[in-house]
Amino acid sequence: MTVKPLGQEQSAALRAEPLTYPRDAVAEAGPPPPGYRHFERSVRLQRRDFEGAARDLAAWRAHDRAGLQVRASGTAARLGTVVELRLGVGRLGVRIPCRVVEVFEEPDRRGFAYGTLPGHPESGEERFVLERQPDGTIRFTVAAVSRHASPLARLGGPVSRWVQDGMTRRYLHALDRM
Repeated sequence: MTVKPLGQEQSAALRAEPLTYPRDAVAEAGPPPPGYRHFERSVRLQRRDFEGAARDLAAWRAHDRAGLQVRASGTAARLGTVVELRLGVGRLGVRIPCRVVEVFEEPDRRGFAYGTLPGHPESGEERFVLERQPDGTIRFTVAAVSRHASPLARLGGPVSRWVQDGMTRRYLHALDRM
């Protein structure tokens, strides 16, 4: 799989779409808004090349290696980049449009957060953060605040959460498969 460019028309259309959640309420520390679920999972990566891991994360490789089809408006996740992820094939595939709403570029902390756009099965925000530990190891954390947005996701209930948790596990292990 590879990351493919998102066409200019589709990029412009996605950039014009509003986020599907109250960003200020989700981005704040503290409990999630009513009806939203918060989760956070972390792993220690086997790899030790922090700069390489940060480049791979920004280039959507964790998403690609997790099994999603990735089409993005840029080759790296930058503030305002829009991405259309797809899980599945053809008409049976689930369209997952997002916009990067925050980027972390600190000496020992890199990553980004994206927010959901109309058409995403969930409504909320997801963060992907790499942190270089004092011993040189790299901790990769995926955190989200979300609720079901589409009728299919709501109908799926616990199964939809199981799919979301499974994708999170795939993201967490994807950067070690480079």
